[in-house]
Amino acid sequence: MTGLRYVYAVCRPFGTPLQAQLAGVAGDPPRLLTHHDLVAVVSHVPEADFAEEPLREHLEDLDWLTTVARAHQGVIDALTTVTTPLPLRLGTVFRDDSGVRTMMEAHEEGFLRTLDRLDGRVEWGVKVFVEAEPAPDTAAAPPPRKPVSGRDYLRQRRMETKSHDDLWQRAETFSTRLHETLSGCAEDSRLHAPQNPTLSGASGRNVLNAAYLVPRAESEKFVETVERTRDGEPGIRVELTGPWAAYSFAGDETVAGEGA
Repeated sequence: MTGLRYVYAVCRPFGTPLQAQLAGVAGDPPRLLTHHDLVAVVSHVPEADFAEEPLREHLEDLDWLTTVARAHQGVIDALTTVTTPLPLRLGTVFRDDSGVRTMMEAHEEGFLRTLDRLDGRVEWGVKVFVEAEPAPDTAAAPPPRKPVSGRDYLRQRRMETKSHDDLWQRAETFSTRLHETLSGCAEDSRLHAPQNPTLSGASGRNVLNAAYLVPRAESEKFVETVERTRDGEPGIRVELTGPWAAYSFAGDETVAGEGA
């Protein structure tokens, strides 16, 4: 099959085969391209979509980008079950196999050093969200009193604002303690910017958005630690995702393509 080479990740050689029905970006099954002690996981993609100009245009198309990102992540997830991959950036494309090998040659030392550091480790994501205060028990609590004056209305608004500020303060304190606890269970951690709810679609305001590098063998203990916090604070939601390939800890080795 002809076409450009789409590169998902770089890893060390591994013996366990990938899933037989695994489809990559544009539907082409991934294959392994070896260079010295490294393996690039690649598939063919059409030049009409992935050459420099059309790719730049496609990256503005959210539906197209979502489809490619899901296929890309599917390959990374499959790799994570059999080895420790070093994921490359979405849309990393080269003209041919020779271009991929040249890239591996240029970054060989950095790739090997990062793979040694990440070997046997996975990434877990933990997010904390502030939700609305839980609704009171309507059978036990009387309905809120309607304000009888402007002064009464302002007083009620101040009480609502104070309740919201108290919840936000509790969430920040809770997140700080949780991050300290989880960092003690992980080999490394990263704090990311809070998610934009418009883009993420998640409910509530994101207070903590963190990633943790955890040895695979200690993941169960890490998950149990997070689970113990889930119902600890009313109005505060904890979300756990993973295990993922260690995107947040790959450093500068997530190279881009050659602009084929």
